[in-house]
Amino acid sequence: MNIRAHVPPRRAAEFADDSRVRRVRRALVSPDAALALAETFSLLGDPTRTRILHALSVDELCVSDLAGLLGVSPSAASHQLRLLRDRRLVAVRRQGKRTYYHLQDEHIRTLVDMGLSHAAEDAAAPSRRRRG
Repeated sequence: MNIRAHVPPRRAAEFADDSRVRRVRRALVSPDAALALAETFSLLGDPTRTRILHALSVDELCVSDLAGLLGVSPSAASHQLRLLRDRRLVAVRRQGKRTYYHLQDEHIRTLVDMGLSHAAEDAAAPSRRRRG
C-alpha cells in the first residue's frame, strides 16, 4: 500500500517556491486524464502491441497479415487489436469480407515514432541508463 496516498496535500505556504507550485498546479493534468494516459502507455508496454502499432504506422493491415508479419496466431493478433481498438489507438475499415486496421490518427503515429526515437537514443547511450 502506498503510504503517501494517505498524506494530506501540503498547503502552498509549505512549499519552497509557492508561485512555481501554483503555476504547475493550474496546469497539472486531472486524475482522470492521468489515468487515461497511463492506460494508453500501459498498452505500449507489450512488445506485440508495440509492433502492431508500428506496422500500422506504415500501412493498414488485416488480422491475418499482421499475424503472419509478427509471427503470432490470428487469434493473438485479434486479441491485441481489440485492446488497442478499445483504447482508440487503432480503427477499422471494412472492405467486403476483410477488416483492415489502421492507426486512429496522427497522434498515435507521433507517439510511436517518438517512443521509438527515445528507445534508440537510450540504446545508443547505455551509460545513461539507470542502474537498479
